[in-house]
Amino acid sequence: MELLDVKNEFKTIKELFLEISSMLNLEELDKQIKDLDQVTFDQEFWNDQIRARKVIKELKGLKNKQDRYNAIKDNFDNLEMLKEFIELGEAMESEFINTQKDFVKQIELFKTFLLLSDEYDKYDAIIEIHPGAGGTESQDWANMLYRMYTRYAEQNNYQIELLDFLNGEEAGLKSVTFVLHGELAYGYLKGESGVHRLVRISPFDSGGRRHTSFASVNVIPEIDDSIEVDMNDGDLKIDTYRSSGAGGQSVNTTDSAVRITHLPTKTVVTVQNERSQIKNREKAMQILKSKLYKLEQEKKQSEISAFRSDSLSNSFGSQIRSYVMHPYSMVKDHRTNFETGNVGKVMDGYISEFIDSYLKMNKGE
Repeated sequence: MELLDVKNEFKTIKELFLEISSMLNLEELDKQIKDLDQVTFDQEFWNDQIRARKVIKELKGLKNKQDRYNAIKDNFDNLEMLKEFIELGEAMESEFINTQKDFVKQIELFKTFLLLSDEYDKYDAIIEIHPGAGGTESQDWANMLYRMYTRYAEQNNYQIELLDFLNGEEAGLKSVTFVLHGELAYGYLKGESGVHRLVRISPFDSGGRRHTSFASVNVIPEIDDSIEVDMNDGDLKIDTYRSSGAGGQSVNTTDSAVRITHLPTKTVVTVQNERSQIKNREKAMQILKSKLYKLEQEKKQSEISAFRSDSLSNSFGSQIRSYVMHPYSMVKDHRTNFETGNVGKVMDGYISEFIDSYLKMNKGE
């Protein structure tokens, strides 16, 4: 890399850094952190535990934003220093190029991070996957989507909590519910709600014919105790039964699995991941609370079906994305028109580009 190229590249880098800096009120951010820090030192802070947890979560989010910016600034300072060394004749072009690549990636990730400012973005994500019509074909497709999201979670350091898994008759799954715990999990994954379509040569068809399968994905924010939800005991039907594992095996020999049905809305939640019926019931109530709260919010906005997979039609009408493996390779998001030809990589959990394009579209960029 010639000296002139280094100077031109650094000019672009500086513009990116100034753009990011202008998107933040750094003085206000620092003041908010100091004010909330001071609140936590109050002797009566933990007397109201719901409020305390809310403050701690907000403080953690603000500090994370500050830390991310500081990491970008450190890289910018390093690039400026490397440029100066190169101008003095030091052979540090390779270090400059590598640091530049990291810096640009940091900037893109931070821009996406700044898009996540909606009320529910900070919560963990409850994800439900249900196959459409088509038996084994769609059940296998639902299982492929489950694998895709768990791979994405592992790559992004989210903790996966499996709540319920119902095996398919021959392969795949009939339904699965799991939670991704981690920073802004719902914010990143909220755009995955909808119907996902697969086109491939079926491994279950001896004639080697092409099949189209559908599965619905429903993403819900897992709300905490700081949000009140009106739920009457008389509206609930609670069933218990013996748990079974993802491979069909019995998890334990007691009736620890819990199914709760909210009769007025016909909302059903099943949890069987814990050996304790009490813990499964507590978790099921939390998930039900999250679903009912989101349902109520959607009613107020006249968008009742947006977050409920059971009201999604597993057909062409509500498709958000197509995954085509035959006669060509392509994954395309029908909302943003973003597409890639590397289907295998997407199925291995590399869906960040789809997530980014949706978030930018959603914010009107």
